[in-house]
Amino acid sequence: MKRREMAMANFRKGYNCAQSVVLAFRDILPAEDALLSKLASSFGAGMGRLREVCGSVSGMFMIAGLLYGYDGPETGEKKAEHYARIQELAHRFEEKHGSIVCRELLGLSVRREDPVPEERTKEYYKKRPCERIIGDAAEILEKYLEDG
Repeated sequence: MKRREMAMANFRKGYNCAQSVVLAFRDILPAEDALLSKLASSFGAGMGRLREVCGSVSGMFMIAGLLYGYDGPETGEKKAEHYARIQELAHRFEEKHGSIVCRELLGLSVRREDPVPEERTKEYYKKRPCERIIGDAAEILEKYLEDG
């Protein structure tokens, strides 16, 4: 199964958007599934339903950090190289969706919502583009990793 399909299946299981993307790459990440899931748990629905940066984008960034990030108080070239990588991933996502901001992707005017997530019903999945967006994020990252 491709990463796109894995990420979308994770979302249908009930994982948030960030978790769905991160867990689709679990086999190449240097951490256990439970830790990855907990790490990404705060980033669903644009960071805890704040509707800011899309959770699937945050998930891509977390994976990039685990694979390519730095682990010290870097200031120079190493930090700049990593930030360039993050900006490239954001650019690729924006090319496809026009934004990396959750509320803009969902066409919402509200910035913050009740912290209680909506129940995952058939209607929920029909009205939300999230599953497709999550799949796109996984596909973008997979292509990026393949390109080296």
